[in-house]
Amino acid sequence: MTAHGILPDHELEGLFRNGTVSAERPPAEGQIQPASIDLRLGSKAFRLRASFLPGATRSVISRLDDDLVMHTVDLSSGAVLETGCVYLVPLQESLNLPAGISAAMNPKSSTGRIDVFTRVITDQGVAFDQAPEGYSGPLYAEVSPRTFSILAREGDRLSQIRFRMGTHQPVRDVTVSVDLQGFEGGIVGYRARRHAGLVDLARIGEHKRDRYWEPLQAPDGQLVLDPGEFYILASQEAVSIGLGEAAEMAPIATEIGEFRAHYAGFFDPGFGVSETGGSGSRAVLEVRGRDVPFILEHGQPIARLVYEPMLEAPSKAYGAVASNYQAQGLKLSKFFTS
Repeated sequence: MTAHGILPDHELEGLFRNGTVSAERPPAEGQIQPASIDLRLGSKAFRLRASFLPGATRSVISRLDDDLVMHTVDLSSGAVLETGCVYLVPLQESLNLPAGISAAMNPKSSTGRIDVFTRVITDQGVAFDQAPEGYSGPLYAEVSPRTFSILAREGDRLSQIRFRMGTHQPVRDVTVSVDLQGFEGGIVGYRARRHAGLVDLARIGEHKRDRYWEPLQAPDGQLVLDPGEFYILASQEAVSIGLGEAAEMAPIATEIGEFRAHYAGFFDPGFGVSETGGSGSRAVLEVRGRDVPFILEHGQPIARLVYEPMLEAPSKAYGAVASNYQAQGLKLSKFFTS
């Protein structure tokens, strides 16, 4: 046990009991992960004219006037959130953080892999996906589908939250590179098809892959990223996260090329560990081309894993319970099937 680090699952359960995390409903099955809590959408969404941050002196709700909110969407029985639009959804969970504990948020892996841009906002927020120690108030998810429109419902989980005791103190970081030599059938990745059908978040494994994705090959070990297109690629290196640590994927540098890599960044303890069935797990990379066409080459550094300690090892490691991405190679979101 360290004096600082990420809170594990059994500590996260206690946050609900002691009021650090409050919710409209009790935690759902599978909502508490080894080192994070999934956040649930509330019953409505506000269609916004533009994204925003409330600023250090204002609440989110005080900003939701007729100039910013275009209309309200009822999520209680499901509604389509359309591509290219920005929505703000009050979340079911709220926080009452004590001194010494802060929180960070990130899209879930399944969210990032369908190119849904999601980040969390707090009252008096001056940065996305951050809740400083002492924060007490609601949480809101900004949701912007970029390629596929989605059918979302109250209770769906697009984002996750980690709690950290003490300051952020990384212990190491590891650079990962892209694999363009090919996986099954010589496929090196997938490019999202534009104008595909919507993705129903309640239909796990029921969307035909080929209707949404174009498989890619790179016989010369090179792939040209087109501006504005969305790609699923994989790391050349196998990745493992020990039981006493957690990790987050971050871009290696903004100046290395005309693309953005990895929307969803949390890696839980146990990911890629052979004892929990994860030997050989790759990091899946969500990549969007920007500005000009860019040639990506096999083995090119593309992102880095930043490791930090857990406060304690989790009761159940990633992979010890049902998981969609343990032992993954090049893998699309759980919503798709071949």
